[in-house]
Amino acid sequence: MPFEPVQQEKLSHGVIRQIEGLILRGILRPGERLPSERELSERMGVSRPSLREALADLQERGLLTSKAGAGVYVADVLGSAFAPALVKLFATHVDAVFDYIAFRRDMEGLAAERAARLASDTDLEVINTIFQKMEAAHEKRNPADEAYLDADFHLSIIEASHNIIMLHMMRSMYELLREGVFYNRSIMFKQRTTRDTLLDQHRAINDALQARDPAGARAAVEAHLNFVEASLSDQQKSDRNETFAQKRLDQEVSR
Repeated sequence: MPFEPVQQEKLSHGVIRQIEGLILRGILRPGERLPSERELSERMGVSRPSLREALADLQERGLLTSKAGAGVYVADVLGSAFAPALVKLFATHVDAVFDYIAFRRDMEGLAAERAARLASDTDLEVINTIFQKMEAAHEKRNPADEAYLDADFHLSIIEASHNIIMLHMMRSMYELLREGVFYNRSIMFKQRTTRDTLLDQHRAINDALQARDPAGARAAVEAHLNFVEASLSDQQKSDRNETFAQKRLDQEVSR
């Protein structure tokens, strides 16, 4: 028979499972410091020896790391998917930018559709709170803050999709997303794209999510990234036209 006697679980195993779950769900992030041993044992309702046993196990498996005199931290088990130099290249090189946007459109469209169906009310509150911060930064005319919040907004949707693999994959690509947001905005502003237009597109995404409209949320994300793609394409054409116009001007002046 495949059955075995049921045994009471050790407290340390319960601690391990809880911390593992928090890391897996992205609630505890790489580099984040855990509370002190005293505070953590009180919060979790376990003795310090049980807690130490659990933390030692997690450190041995590389999920946590201890820094002398500084405490226990979540290990950087993900790191970045790409080296910093490659992140910069992907985000700014003509041959990679459009593939990058297509990848984002596929992944974030799916994430938005899932988030509209599966997100908790609290998930949607997180997304809405970040959007409200975007509105505040917009009013202050702070483009750097807007760009950072733009990246955070998109990542919060991925978190709300509750797909663990997608979450960790996209979080490991966070710097690529952030670099891409800055690059995209700088190029679009050359096309006289207004900050109002970009904010309205994010508002449409947020509205569809808050209404729990999966098709609408996906369509809003895709429309936003289609707009980004078209703006970048238009700017490429404009740059090429300007190159030839400058050559014509130089030739005319030299005659």
